[in-house]
Amino acid sequence: MTGFGSAEQDGCRVEIRSLNQKFLDITIKAPSSLSQLDIFCRNSIKELFSRGKFDVSISLSGESSAALRINTELVGRILGTFRQLQADLAVPGTIDINSLMGLHEKFIETEQHIDSEMVTIVFRTALGNLHDMRLKEGACLAVALQQLTDTVLEMREKISSLCGRVTLAAHEKFNERIRTLLEGKDIDSTRMLQEAAIMAAKIDIAEELTRLGSHIIQFRETLSLGGSIGRKLDFILQECNREVNTIASKSVDYEISSITVDMKTAIEQLREQVQNIQ
Repeated sequence: MTGFGSAEQDGCRVEIRSLNQKFLDITIKAPSSLSQLDIFCRNSIKELFSRGKFDVSISLSGESSAALRINTELVGRILGTFRQLQADLAVPGTIDINSLMGLHEKFIETEQHIDSEMVTIVFRTALGNLHDMRLKEGACLAVALQQLTDTVLEMREKISSLCGRVTLAAHEKFNERIRTLLEGKDIDSTRMLQEAAIMAAKIDIAEELTRLGSHIIQFRETLSLGGSIGRKLDFILQECNREVNTIASKSVDYEISSITVDMKTAIEQLREQVQNIQ
């Protein structure tokens, strides 16, 4: 599921972005001075999420990440050298602080100071913001999934209502063909009924419709549980798709075949949405 969370305090800024992905993938970009927090950040993400791609960015502004220190010993040596040079060469003028400013890079040193505890607090805040955003998106996603499952169930009921008509039509068509083939000959009605029963069994989709309905109910029940359910939902939808394919292969009715096409489209939409669920 996509999401974004950020937080900032005392010059430390943390941004966390998440994208859809079947497995958990975490990338952390941070100053080398914060390398000791890498495991903490990864474990914190794993505690909340089981899959998805997470990009973490931690930055420190110059004011908060570094302190300046003057190497006074070095300044003294430079100043002494200048004065000695001035005496040796009889160079006129006064050597003061302004004379040294052009060489500040030589004696002003950067001293890194990192408040690790503060960084962890900012990271937790950003991660919490990301989690809240994903929860809100998840609530909207749950509504969309319920609507799609309603659509699949409606199509299932439509097919179920057509089954009686289809079976009767197939039976009548079978009898008509038999009469045509055996016209003028004696007909074994018992054998004919047996053959009709075999044909009806081949086109009977009652079991597939029952299993499909059961899978949809299981899908809804799993969706209401919350937690790490993405992979289970994906598996259930695979089974739904299997039943619909069987119904389509058995169908001898144009209307039912047309409905199965729409049903497979709806199930594919469900599978695409389920990829957003951890």
